[in-house]
Amino acid sequence: MQNQLEQYIPYASLNKVIELLEHDELSVKVKKERKTRHGDYRKLPNGKHQITINSNLNQYRFLVTLVHEIAHFEAYQRFGRFIKPHGKEWKKTFQYLMLPFINPDVFPSELLPMLARHFKNPKASSDTDTQLALALKSYDTPNDKTFIFEVPYGSVFQLYNGKIFKKGSKRVKRYECIEIVSGKTYLFNPNAEVELIDY
Repeated sequence: MQNQLEQYIPYASLNKVIELLEHDELSVKVKKERKTRHGDYRKLPNGKHQITINSNLNQYRFLVTLVHEIAHFEAYQRFGRFIKPHGKEWKKTFQYLMLPFINPDVFPSELLPMLARHFKNPKASSDTDTQLALALKSYDTPNDKTFIFEVPYGSVFQLYNGKIFKKGSKRVKRYECIEIVSGKTYLFNPNAEVELIDY
């Protein structure tokens, strides 16, 4: 387990993560990128528990995602299977587990204030915290994607699933975008990654 994880998370976090994973019935698998999620947790039919994490995450997002999923396991163990997936039991567990990692040995100092703010009330996905998500993405390997907030009004872009949209106005926090084929309006988080295209 240690050899597998040390290439994916900050070195200073390794021992503490290994401690959290010292459960015979819990395993972690690193998977190829899934577009719809960074990771997940599930109880397997044989009674064991499994966490999967995408291999393409940078070390800081990988760590946050891993602890997020360990919190699901811990909350399940402590409070039972009838709790809400991202309810108060999970939030408290996630806060408690994450606290030892929020220090300058593990995360760059510019991330610490955003992490501290986020973990006052953690959300189901760190992607919904636009400021933190953008800061975490700044450590990703560069790619040809653009953030929605950077796309000029009226520009046409494509999602990973091939759907094509035209950017519209900002509505409070999110952007209205029209799907070209159906004419339906969808709302996008400012930090959604898209690919600009000529249309």
